Amino acid sequence: MSGNKRKVVLVGTGMVGMSFAYAALNQNVCDELIMIDLNEKRAEGEAMDLNHGLAFSHSSMKIRCGGYGECADADIVVICAGANQKPTESRLQLLQKNAVVFSSIVPKVVQSGFEGIFLVATNPVDIMTRVTYELSGFNASKIIGTGTTLDTARLRYLLGEYFEVDPRNIHAYVIGEHGDSEFVPWSQALLAAKPLKDVMRDNPKSYYMEELEQISDDVRCAAHKIIEAKGATYYGIGMSIVRIVRAILQDENSVLTVSVRLRGEYGGKKDVFIGNPCIVSANGAKRILELKLTEQELQKLDNSCTILNDNFKKLKIEN
Repeated sequence: MSGNKRKVVLVGTGMVGMSFAYAALNQNVCDELIMIDLNEKRAEGEAMDLNHGLAFSHSSMKIRCGGYGECADADIVVICAGANQKPTESRLQLLQKNAVVFSSIVPKVVQSGFEGIFLVATNPVDIMTRVTYELSGFNASKIIGTGTTLDTARLRYLLGEYFEVDPRNIHAYVIGEHGDSEFVPWSQALLAAKPLKDVMRDNPKSYYMEELEQISDDVRCAAHKIIEAKGATYYGIGMSIVRIVRAILQDENSVLTVSVRLRGEYGGKKDVFIGNPCIVSANGAKRILELKLTEQELQKLDNSCTILNDNFKKLKIEN
């Protein structure tokens, strides 16, 4: 942390960035929020709009637009800049366009003297997090993507409805690519301290594996349905970013399914950034929690890693 003042810089004031900023203001997550955008006038207007609502909040946050020099003493730089996903477009199709955008952002942040933590939300988030790692030269623990945090929240919400229990008592994760190859390792899912497979076994006439797989499909397709209905997703991911920022600024050691760099886990997988439970603290990605997956689940994770590696290798990254 850069002292007692919690400072966050947001790069990109589109719908995702501003959903984060609005949620951050209402949750009083930091002391100072600086907004950077290629369209400086827009950033100025967004800062004004948020400041005019301060009187109605419990926050005393300082909000203003600025330049990359503001990153020098920031704790976190949140990157939401990039092209939007179109209704018929996969997250991976966004890749080359957003890699070009990041080539104009990350070096400027580093050149400011920034020594904090990068938090990436731009899609395809796992590869864009890896791009940030390559462009920055930072230790991998200081480069985090939002990963499958929102997917995991969606999963727990739907499982809470299905089992008629508070979602906070559902301990299940979506891991892998934040995209079409993501999956739920059901072998690791718990209702409180009881494995879901045991809940299913004890209630064979109430709960069915086919219905759990439908929930998994609903989680995987949620973004496409939202984009089809309203053009973009932003509220949920905005709140996910706030959750990760809070875990970092408050040194919570919280377990979140962020996108992190594998270092030999799951049979020796390295370099790829992928959504997986990780302890998040003031130092960033403190420790990856390697799950004990079944053979079938390991195959699904391998598929995710292969997709992400293959697409990353197709990139042309200019530093």
